[in-house]
Amino acid sequence: MSSALREIPVAKMHGTHNEFVLVEERASRGVSYGDLALRLCDRAHGLGADGLLVIGEPQTGIDAIATMRIFNADGSEAEMCGNGMRCVARFLVERGAPDAFAVATVAGPIGVEVLARTPEFRVRVDMGVPDLAANGAERRIDAAGRTWIYRAVSLGNPHIVIFVDEVAAIDLERDGAALSTHRDFPRGTNVHFVQRLDAHAIAVRHYERGVGVTQSCGTGSVAAVAAAIVAGLAESPVTVKVPGGTLAVGWRPGESASLSGPAEKVFERTVEA
Repeated sequence: MSSALREIPVAKMHGTHNEFVLVEERASRGVSYGDLALRLCDRAHGLGADGLLVIGEPQTGIDAIATMRIFNADGSEAEMCGNGMRCVARFLVERGAPDAFAVATVAGPIGVEVLARTPEFRVRVDMGVPDLAANGAERRIDAAGRTWIYRAVSLGNPHIVIFVDEVAAIDLERDGAALSTHRDFPRGTNVHFVQRLDAHAIAVRHYERGVGVTQSCGTGSVAAVAAAIVAGLAESPVTVKVPGGTLAVGWRPGESASLSGPAEKVFERTVEA
């Protein structure tokens, strides 16, 4: 069996402690990425991460220097990942890419720009125009023994945003899981609990579809800001305080949103696949 295995290079990185394993498609072609994500993201027996990012060659006809596919820790494929995109940007820049370029994803081409390399590596991502269902109108859902008021937002992937008085008081494992897998969301959804701090700052805790509780979610932070602005609770730009650090989001209704934050490298090594 060992003769069928080969060594492939990987990098572990994180954006505000949303952790990823990165692999290039050209070095791993033929591998089942869903299975690889299950194995490498396992925190007990693997490298430990929230997802696997697969970096591929540019596609003909698309103005992008590379492609990015996202596989959650449970092996399912996601459409977009803001924190992961910053990590991919750093990975490519350190291998010769310019400071500004686009990466193709299932959610469409995403523009990135390096803002700084020291004292920390910071990247801004053009997240596209948030799509607020029913213009951001409130909706109700019963889960985990109570009724929740939420707003639905898409950044190419699905989110629900719930405003609460204190994010620390939420039982994230219980409530997040119940909402993420609710029958109203047959494909699952990402769940974000949001506390207003002031007109330009919010605190957010995340439960991600296919992963569970995470220290940060880039697309979720943008969704939270969009919902807060539409609700009249915040004004752009907004500082987003997540368990893993701090992100910056800029957005005006009808325009593309920007997400800025760090991209940190943990290590590079090879693994059997």
